[in-house]
Amino acid sequence: MRQTTFIKPAEVTRTWYVVDGAGKTMGRLATEVAAVLRGKHKPTFTPNVDCGDFVIVINADKIEMTGNKMDDKKYYSHSMYPGGLRTRTAKVMKQDYTIEWVEKAIYGMLPHTRLGDVQRRHLFVYKGSEHPHAAQKPVELVLKG
Repeated sequence: MRQTTFIKPAEVTRTWYVVDGAGKTMGRLATEVAAVLRGKHKPTFTPNVDCGDFVIVINADKIEMTGNKMDDKKYYSHSMYPGGLRTRTAKVMKQDYTIEWVEKAIYGMLPHTRLGDVQRRHLFVYKGSEHPHAAQKPVELVLKG
């Protein structure tokens, strides 16, 4: 009889990956990065344990969206004061808030729990092609899409 193996937090081995966002589509990049942050690419995936890896996204300012999403897609935030709704288009988010734009897409695909909060801390997004994590020897993550 086969048994389901559950990995314990002390047994998790983490790898650092770097993803080049130049010319990639936002949603396709975000889904694959979120899967690596959760650890779903590993055969030892356990849903209630943080078994994901670290991911560095570079060239975030060169990520694209297809169709008319740059003008039509809206991002909303509210200050919780009357009349405090702020609306921004994807074009404005890409120009002025590039890092938050990419993080928001990836964060939405992670669990909205304490486990998701831990997994969010394993994501690092940078506008340019330089990052300060060379000492971790990140491996390039090749995306399918």
